Amino acid sequence: MAAPMKFSRDICAMARIFSGIPLLGLRSLNACRDHRSSQTIRSQLQCSSRASLHTASSLASTSSTITVTDEPDTLIQKVSVLVKGHDKSVLDSYEFFATMAAKELGITLGNVFEPPKDIERLTLLKSIHIFKKHRVQYEMRTHYRCLELFRVTGSTAQVYLEYIQRNLPEGVAMEVSKIVMAKVPEHILEPMWEEPPADNTPSPTADLKG
Repeated sequence: MAAPMKFSRDICAMARIFSGIPLLGLRSLNACRDHRSSQTIRSQLQCSSRASLHTASSLASTSSTITVTDEPDTLIQKVSVLVKGHDKSVLDSYEFFATMAAKELGITLGNVFEPPKDIERLTLLKSIHIFKKHRVQYEMRTHYRCLELFRVTGSTAQVYLEYIQRNLPEGVAMEVSKIVMAKVPEHILEPMWEEPPADNTPSPTADLKG
């Protein structure tokens, strides 16, 4: 009984050697097949999850966030932008940036000028008790730049001012003044007093003269 079993084992071993299968047995081969199948399933799941995420992002990107209203846009006759700072070179570069942005947006640019600067002086006594003429003088200079925009809509002015305010350099302040065009109220269009009715009846003095 032992001899035929040993013979069959030898035959199986020879068959495995000639076929190129390692001597790990059929269990290892089945395990390898199971491992490969699990890897393919995982790769398919990953591809499907990525595809679903990609479609979700594309759907989210296509959703519009623009709101349309029936309210008319406001009309601004004049926008005055006053910028002030202590460094003249910084104001020069910022003036060039603001004017270039206005030209790119197609805004009607008016006067761009430099108002007179403000100088504040502070005089201190250098000596403690004597030498009254020995003094130290400090001064602080504030430079200005002014830009004027004409005939601008409210949305355009909002976009332009937000853009230049976000790029405002450090140590520079901005002051904005607007002249908004508004509709004349109805109570002003109608006269506040009643015109006297036209009287066509002849006067008694005219009868006496006739």
